[in-house]
Amino acid sequence: MEQMLYQPLEPIPTREEAIQILEQGTEEQLALLPLQLGEYFPDWKFVQEICITLCDHPSDEIRANALLGLSYTARTQGKLEYYRIKPVLLRELRDNLLCRGRVLDAVEDINLFLHWRIGEHILQQEGR
Repeated sequence: MEQMLYQPLEPIPTREEAIQILEQGTEEQLALLPLQLGEYFPDWKFVQEICITLCDHPSDEIRANALLGLSYTARTQGKLEYYRIKPVLLRELRDNLLCRGRVLDAVEDINLFLHWRIGEHILQQEGR
């Protein structure tokens, strides 16, 4: 089993660089993109749109990280649009079984930081 090595997230300084990664990035770059943006990028709406776009990616890992990017944005900016985020969170709770723990963590954090109750019954069934 490959040992994971923690590396600090590097900020993405511009929208252009983020869009370039979104359009031409490797799977590894796409997996890191929502985390980097959610942690550092000042425009929460831009981050939200990138994360929502990545939630349509075929990779379970990238979609789970897109939810984590949303949770980072909820923590760092205290803002997301409920009507845009709710369907994405519920879909991933239902469909993303490979990265279930990461999805549950992200939904739980978003609910905590934004005082929402999305998927609460599912979280309770999971013992959260």
